[in-house]
Amino acid sequence: MRIVICEFISLDGVVQAPGGQGEDNDGAFAHGGWSHPFFEPEVVGGAFAESTSKAEALLLGRRTWQTMAAAWPGRAGDPFADRMNAVPKYVVSGTLGEDDLGTWHNTTRVLLDDVRELRAKGDGDLLVMGSPTLVRGLLGEGLVDELKLVVMPVLLGGGKSIFPEDGGLRTLELVSTVTSGTGVNVCTYRPVGQGSGASGAGA
Repeated sequence: MRIVICEFISLDGVVQAPGGQGEDNDGAFAHGGWSHPFFEPEVVGGAFAESTSKAEALLLGRRTWQTMAAAWPGRAGDPFADRMNAVPKYVVSGTLGEDDLGTWHNTTRVLLDDVRELRAKGDGDLLVMGSPTLVRGLLGEGLVDELKLVVMPVLLGGGKSIFPEDGGLRTLELVSTVTSGTGVNVCTYRPVGQGSGASGAGA
């Protein structure tokens, strides 16, 4: 499977709590919901709708999974929500129990070694949204095949990032860019020298 990352991100590289206040207040983060002024359905919404429609499954960190599990099951009848609820979901966690997983249909708990196996043996796209800790780990391990950044024209002054801080050099190829009327750039990158399903050197 291809591991595809799709993220709302600020100009200064912050991905924390784009959806609303209270979503993630770690570090006294005060700007929850910062993506809303720049959202529009065609380009920004379309980036996530396209990625979700192509995904064979979702891969999520524990905290992002819990946030989504509390929201999406109650939105049945909306096409995007129906897709989110129906698609298989994998949550990377060593603490969630079986009773927790039952709150969102079609969820399986996995560890990082299971993700490697899915990537090596499966087909289609394994889509990651949010989940900054998980994404940092995937990038650090060279397990990301495509990075779609929905770059919004705002500086947040600090917050959670998806990028490893390990001193590693990782070169990406810009595959496409689409700009919305609200000033958002949807930029799709792929690791240089990394074919689909293969680890890139130093990635």
